[in-house]
Amino acid sequence: MLTRALVSARENANIRLDWADSYEQALAAIAADNHDVYLVDYRLGHYTGIDLIQEAFRMGCRAPMILLTGQDDLTVDQSALELGAADYLVKGRIDAQLLGRSIRYALRQASVLAEVAQKENKYRTLFERSIDAIFVANNELKFQDANPSVERLLGYSRDDLRALNPARLFTDLNHLRELRFNVREHGQIKDFETMLLHRNGRKRVCQISVWAVADQVGKPEWFQGIVRDITDQKRAQQDLILAEKLTMTGKIARSIAHEVRNPLTNLSLALEQLKEELDTDSEFVTMYTDIIGRNVDRIGQLITEMLNSSKPRELDRKKQDLNVVVKATLQLVTDRIRLKRMRLETKFATDDCTALLDRDQVKTALLNILVNAVEAMQEGKGILTVKTSCHEEGRVCIEVIDNGDGISETDRQRLFDPFFTGKSGGMGLGLTATQNIINSHKGSIEVESQVGQGTTFRLYFPK
Repeated sequence: MLTRALVSARENANIRLDWADSYEQALAAIAADNHDVYLVDYRLGHYTGIDLIQEAFRMGCRAPMILLTGQDDLTVDQSALELGAADYLVKGRIDAQLLGRSIRYALRQASVLAEVAQKENKYRTLFERSIDAIFVANNELKFQDANPSVERLLGYSRDDLRALNPARLFTDLNHLRELRFNVREHGQIKDFETMLLHRNGRKRVCQISVWAVADQVGKPEWFQGIVRDITDQKRAQQDLILAEKLTMTGKIARSIAHEVRNPLTNLSLALEQLKEELDTDSEFVTMYTDIIGRNVDRIGQLITEMLNSSKPRELDRKKQDLNVVVKATLQLVTDRIRLKRMRLETKFATDDCTALLDRDQVKTALLNILVNAVEAMQEGKGILTVKTSCHEEGRVCIEVIDNGDGISETDRQRLFDPFFTGKSGGMGLGLTATQNIINSHKGSIEVESQVGQGTTFRLYFPK
């Protein structure tokens, strides 16, 4: 009666009041969704107004609720507001103006919240469905939120990312430090290129853009960013560069073959004729003719290697068990490992590692790497580790690890260049031919090395 009297005042003439005299009737009225705002008494028989507000929100009610009570209890006040009540009024202290203002403010607040929720839903949908990996981070660049594309890129769930130390995602911690420094100093960084680690250890080349979101006084409060996976793009660029290098090598090889093989053939024929004319019983004559003959053969072999390393491989791909191919290749270097008193450690995948491979070509590619690994290690101290594995992305992998001298970063970047070699007397075409074979299989090769600690080669082939 008191509330109706207050609502009937002239300043509240536009308010129509309906009354529900029980908890059950109130829930039924709320379910009907015919009202703009609800005034809820605290005492409701066996229930309280807090119980009603809680149940109403569980039912999906979004209309504002104002709690009325005869007790000025701070605990009740806090409980109501924490549950989402729009206001809290103490009976006996309410007048028509206060009640009307509370109702109008509650309606205005509900309208604003509905508009905010609509906008948030729109941008949340954009955030969740974006193909780009989008994240929100704090001042330490720790994840606060991330969309599903981030989860797919890194292999961690949203909850895992929130608890994760960002350092675990970077292969080079100096890149993380540089990223943090630039973001803090300049408020943003664009297209920062780095290598990120997937949860399963797979590496991805990524571009990260981060910018700060400032608070009211202009101080960075949090950061948002986008991560783009450019691994395939980088690989395509490297394949294009390699193709250009191989084309140039092929032109050089064909030119040399044409210009050198003809006089070389004449030299070989002349040598055979000379042997018939000279005294073959002379030790010196035999020694020098043998030297000439061996070097003629060597030059011919080098020309053949150059031609073979640069021309596209014609593959005879058949379903092969990767473990069988690797074991057969290891047989070709076992004696060399024993003679140098080195240790061979192997770990073969127990899963099905069948893939479409040209057995002979893969053996050639792997043999080049195994021989290089053995030659890079010290006699009596070398440990060669060979592993096979099957990856989720439909690939098989061969991993070759040595504990040799390692390769500098400068040399690592040139490792597959034609004619680049760190060995005396080498032609520098073995790894070029290896990469040519792997590319012909639509596979890829990765190299990691630290000077003084050894080198790791990973060869990937599609199933």
